[in-house]
Amino acid sequence: MTQKAKFILVGLAGLLAGAALTLNLSAIANKEAATALPVEELRAFTDVFARIKNDYVDPVDDKKLITEAINGMLTGLDPHSSYLDADAFKDLQVGTQGEFGGLGIEVGMEDGFVKVVSPIEDTPAYKAGVKAGDLIVKLDETPVKGMSLNDAVKRMRGKPGTTIKLTISRKGVDKPIVLTLTRAVIKIRSVKSTLLDPGYGYVRVTQFQEHTGELLVEALNKLYKENKGPLKGLILDLRNDPGGLLNGAVAVSAAFLKPDSLVVYTEGRTEDAKMRLTASREHYLRPMQQDYLKNLPAGVKDVPMVVLVNSGSASASEIVAGALQDHKRAVVMGTRTFGKGSVQTILPIGNGTAIKLTTARYFTPSGRSIQAKGIEPDIVVEDPAMPESEELRVREADLDKHLANPAGATPEPAKAPEPARKPGDGIKAPPAEPGKDKKPAPLEPGEIVSKNDYQVNQALNLLKGLQILQSR
Repeated sequence: MTQKAKFILVGLAGLLAGAALTLNLSAIANKEAATALPVEELRAFTDVFARIKNDYVDPVDDKKLITEAINGMLTGLDPHSSYLDADAFKDLQVGTQGEFGGLGIEVGMEDGFVKVVSPIEDTPAYKAGVKAGDLIVKLDETPVKGMSLNDAVKRMRGKPGTTIKLTISRKGVDKPIVLTLTRAVIKIRSVKSTLLDPGYGYVRVTQFQEHTGELLVEALNKLYKENKGPLKGLILDLRNDPGGLLNGAVAVSAAFLKPDSLVVYTEGRTEDAKMRLTASREHYLRPMQQDYLKNLPAGVKDVPMVVLVNSGSASASEIVAGALQDHKRAVVMGTRTFGKGSVQTILPIGNGTAIKLTTARYFTPSGRSIQAKGIEPDIVVEDPAMPESEELRVREADLDKHLANPAGATPEPAKAPEPARKPGDGIKAPPAEPGKDKKPAPLEPGEIVSKNDYQVNQALNLLKGLQILQSR
C-alpha cells in the first residue's frame, strides 16, 4: 500500500469555540481492512442513491450526492468528525500556518456591510490608510450588502501580488473612499505581550499555530528586557483561545516545565492513536529545526504564574492549562473551560479533499480526561463584562453526539498531590464593584489588554500577594 500524510488535531471545539488544531506531519502506512464489507447495508445505500437519481423533484449531481453521503457518515459520529472539501482543507492548512495572502484587516459584519475591526500593522490595508470603523461597501464592483462574511473574506484573500478595489464608507467623510490594494503575505502573530507593572509580565496566546513556540520565546525575552531583569510574576492568558497545533501547545507547556515532564497523553483504538508527549524537543520541534526554547531567559521555569481561562478556552489551550495545573507550576484562574478532550486526525483522501476523524481522547499528566468536563480553575473569577449565568454558557457537553468522558459524569479528583501553595478548589474571588461597567473595555491604540480587565487585575493581585508571602 502507498503512504499518506497524516495530520493529527486536538481541537475544533465545534462551531462555537473555533478551530483548535494540533498538527503533526508524519507518514503512516495504510492498513488493510480487517472486516468484510457490509453487503446488505451497501445494497440499501445503492438503492437509495438510485431512487434519488430517478425520482427526486430536480436532477441531482452524482458528486453532490456522494459528498453529502460521506459528510453524513462523519457528522453522525460526533461534533468534530467531518468531510473537508478542497476549499475547507486548504483553509484549515492556512489557519494552522498563521499566514495567508490577503489585505491585513480584522473584520466583522454590521448592517449587512463588512466592518473593519482593526487593520493589522505593516500590511497593505494599514499602509493604504484603512481605519477601524470603516465600512466596506464594495469589493471590486460587487456590492457587499447581502454577502456573507465568509464570502467577503474569501474575496479579499488571494494570491500575493494581485489587486482588489475597496469602496469604503467612513464616518465623517461625505463621499465613498476608493482604494486599490495589492495583496501580500499576511502573518498573524499568535502571541502578544506587555509589562503590566514593573516586574509583572502578561502574555496572551490567541491560537496555537506553527510558530507559537518561537513567538513565545521572543515575547518572554522582550518582557525581561523591558523589565531590565527577572520577572516577579507572569500571567499567561488563554481566554477564548480555541486551540491549535499540538506541537505549539507542547512547546508552550515545555517553556515553563522541567525537561521531559509529561505534557499530555492520548488513548485510542489503534497504536497510532496512543501517544505520550513530553517537554522534550522531539515533541515540539520539526525535523532539523533549531531548539528555540534554549533561548528562554533565565528564571522562566520558576517565575510565579497565573493561567487565565474561560469557557472559550478549548482543546490545545486546555492541554496547556491542565499540564501546568497538574505539575503545580501555575495557579489556574477564571471559569471552567470548554471541555474539548478528543483528538482528530486529518486524513487526505485525494483530489485535495480529506476527512477529519476523531481517533483518540487526550488526558492531562495526572490522568484526567477533560472531555465534556473542562478544566476547573483553582480560583473561580467571573468576568463582569460577561455576566451571563453558568447555565447559558455553551460547552462541549452541550453539543449533540459529543463523546462521553471515560470517567463518567462526576469529575474524578486529580491523582497528583495537592499544591503546597493551594489556592483552594472552588474559591471565588471578590465580585466586581457594584455599578461597574458590564461591557468589555475598548482597547486603546497599541494596548494589548485593557487596564480595566477585572480577571487580569485579580491575577495581578494574586501574584503580588504571593510575592509578599515569598519575601517573608
